[in-house]
Amino acid sequence: MSKPTLQQSHGPKYTRILSIGAARGDRLVANDELIEAIDSSDEWIQQRTGIITRTRASRDIEAVDLATDAAREAIERSGIDPALIDAVIVATISNGRQTPSIAAVVADRVGSNPAAAYDVNAACAGYAYAIAQADALIRAGAAHYALVIGAEKLSDLVDPTDRSISFLLGDGAGAVVIGPSEFAGISTTVWGSDGSKADTISTNATLQEYRRGEAEWPTLRQEGPAVFRWAVWDMAKVAKKALEVAGITSDQLDAFIPHQANMRIIDEFAKQLKLPESVVIARDVANTGNTSSASIPLATHRLLEEHPELSGGLALQIGFGAGLVFGAQVVVLP
Repeated sequence: MSKPTLQQSHGPKYTRILSIGAARGDRLVANDELIEAIDSSDEWIQQRTGIITRTRASRDIEAVDLATDAAREAIERSGIDPALIDAVIVATISNGRQTPSIAAVVADRVGSNPAAAYDVNAACAGYAYAIAQADALIRAGAAHYALVIGAEKLSDLVDPTDRSISFLLGDGAGAVVIGPSEFAGISTTVWGSDGSKADTISTNATLQEYRRGEAEWPTLRQEGPAVFRWAVWDMAKVAKKALEVAGITSDQLDAFIPHQANMRIIDEFAKQLKLPESVVIARDVANTGNTSSASIPLATHRLLEEHPELSGGLALQIGFGAGLVFGAQVVVLP
């Protein structure tokens, strides 16, 4: 008796980002509100980070709420019936619950049940990771349309007195709808990790230690100088590799959208990549702060609002951070 032949799915050759949505925290927090707790000044924060204000969400607004608002805008702009979205991926490190996932709740809220739904924990590279997965799922025929969201409420993970990272962080969510395309809209992703440096950015305690009364509520910490060196030198190599595998050169880019970690890192990045003046660089960090998984889509959303002529152009996006994880790809802007 011959063995049965299994059927494997096959999808479209290409995918692209169809639309984008965003939701920022409802509170605009200026440097002056934070400086006393860290014994610093507005001038010091601006010189070191370029941040003037950051958006933070009120107590009753959770990461899932920000994700829902961003998703609704992206879906509305896409013109796609949410019932046709059969994969929802949320990149986040700030879900207030171990379960259920933010993705499953959002899928229900926006009318995409019974979509496959799951969260990705890759910190500041999470959005790039999720884009890579959505692209692969659609081209493999495992999904038809995908909703990708980066959502964070990092203010829940902040120690106001910590000088290493607390003043950097903001809250928000950015979402995109990805679907089939007649042309290549998402390049091969260059991604990876280096777990040997995991302690460079991490929480200072575990939930188990907190529960046993052995530690305060876990909050984020980082080794700033080490992170800066890694981001500028090692991640510039990743960005160059992403351009190479995409088959383009830096002068063919229309925009550069790095993770909004720090304005100094963004500026050094641009120098390392030798970006021409014609390339528009996202600098959303100045007004939104560092929103980890949400920073690239939020920066993209603002960039397209300020420069609508960039729609249809090529953008290099790269995420990097805790883990240490990284991901980069070239995309056609929606």
